[in-house]
Amino acid sequence: MTYQINVENIKCGGCASTIRSKLEAMEGVDKIDVDIGEGIVSVEASEDTREAVTGKLLKLGYPETGTAEGIAAASAKAKSFVSCAVGRISGED
Repeated sequence: MTYQINVENIKCGGCASTIRSKLEAMEGVDKIDVDIGEGIVSVEASEDTREAVTGKLLKLGYPETGTAEGIAAASAKAKSFVSCAVGRISGED
């Protein structure tokens, strides 16, 4: 099954690279596609992985749209800068 998650803070291919590599390493996740322009992460996995995937996205700095506010949103944005840089170093812009 495929489901989509609207997320915040995706800015570039580096962000997308980090999201793909970290989520595809999770058990039960088969494939990840990232639409940078729309801020959508498409996940090919069973529906019971959704909570773990959204939790991992939050930890990486890409919270599901509307779930992080105030300090949590600022923290997520800071984490996304780090994830973005790691993704760029790994080879995607």
